[in-house]
Amino acid sequence: MSQPSAAPTVERNDVKHRYEILVDGKRAGLTAYRDRGEQRVFFHTEVDEAFAGQGLASRLVQEALTDVRESGKRIVPVCPYVAKFLNKHEEFADITDPVTPEVLRWLDTELG
Repeated sequence: MSQPSAAPTVERNDVKHRYEILVDGKRAGLTAYRDRGEQRVFFHTEVDEAFAGQGLASRLVQEALTDVRESGKRIVPVCPYVAKFLNKHEEFADITDPVTPEVLRWLDTELG
């Protein structure tokens, strides 16, 4: 009989500038960011195809944004998935900043 799989966990990986969602210890997805002062600028989210359709992206972003709130930072949703998530979850509106041309130029420079 197989053991039930452990619940997915989300970890912040500051060295790689991302939050990762792990399933049975294996990275199943990530949401990448760069910090710009008090803003955490999210620019990419992905979930491995092997884990698609399990709600992992939503859980990953929910926990990442909760961590941003607890860190006292603000959210800038350059990533389309994070922007879409925020449209459905107004509880983060008070810590969300708009995506501006200035932020996009900064991010371009930051990512090289």
